[in-house]
Amino acid sequence: MKNAAIVGGTGYGALELIRLLHTHTEIKLVKVISHSQDGMAISSVYPHLKSMEDIALEILEIPALLQGIDIIFFATPAGIAKNIIPELADSEIQCIDLSGDLRLSSQEQYKAWYKAEAANEGLLDTAVYGLSEINRSQIKEAKILSNPGCFPTAALLGLIPALQHEHIHTEGIIIDGKTGVSGAGKTPSVRTHFPETNDNLTPYKIGEHQHIPEIDQYLSEHSNVAVHATLTTHLVPMTRGIVCTMYGRLTDQQATERLIEEYQHFYEKDRFVRVLNEREFPSTKGVYGSNFCDIGLHVDTRTNQLIIISAIDNLMKGAAGQAIQNVNIMNGWDERKGLNHIPMYP
Repeated sequence: MKNAAIVGGTGYGALELIRLLHTHTEIKLVKVISHSQDGMAISSVYPHLKSMEDIALEILEIPALLQGIDIIFFATPAGIAKNIIPELADSEIQCIDLSGDLRLSSQEQYKAWYKAEAANEGLLDTAVYGLSEINRSQIKEAKILSNPGCFPTAALLGLIPALQHEHIHTEGIIIDGKTGVSGAGKTPSVRTHFPETNDNLTPYKIGEHQHIPEIDQYLSEHSNVAVHATLTTHLVPMTRGIVCTMYGRLTDQQATERLIEEYQHFYEKDRFVRVLNEREFPSTKGVYGSNFCDIGLHVDTRTNQLIIISAIDNLMKGAAGQAIQNVNIMNGWDERKGLNHIPMYP
């Protein structure tokens, strides 16, 4: 049994971690760090945890983390984990960062897109990008792990097989992304206020979403050429879920059935990626509350486009679920530990 701590313990991602760790047979949650609510029982802040998790919230004290903690999840806003993780560098603690601090290899790119100072180069070089199905061999050896963003998870899992098999051109890739409001985090804003989101669909961060360089970086790595995809994000009036509809121009004539077979073969050993049959397409309800990524494909022969649709729960496969999956890989456990849930339906 390994002991875990969550830093940034009262956001939506942290709450999902708490829910998943509650039934994990190899990990015991012993610390939840929250400066703003130090000393309060987490069940008094979130009553749904009453009698299930009554752990007291604490302030961050590095010496306390170094004593008896094996795994730390950083469910913090961008800009925090990059300053704390170096203080743990000499320990054997496994660090999983759910923020964007370690996702970009370029300090200049981080400064440009996150509008803040980047992590030091040594930390960026050490961190492993935790796209579970694609980087499994590197994740097995990782001590510091950068958990992918929600839109990149859905987009990369959908696009990488087509790019690796050179079925689509690397230019002109379009990603139309739609997300539930929980993706914006717990802190309210005008955009996420109920009267603004209810009965509304809103494009946001056009051309400036911080997940754009992350998607470009890892599409480029798996294509061996520079890829610059167009990502357009939309806020939809639901709590959870992401759907990415992606368009890539085919390099040759292909049949939908054939590409589905290739995708099914590509992900045949991956428990959490489900490639749907022809004329079946993903929905957010199909993955709600689960760690699945569902993928559907269609070849539009009229326009010579491959249409790829992927759906995830942004708080699960897009955050806490993939973080747990990565910890399972890092420790040699069954990847399904703590995650083997049937999606919630309806």
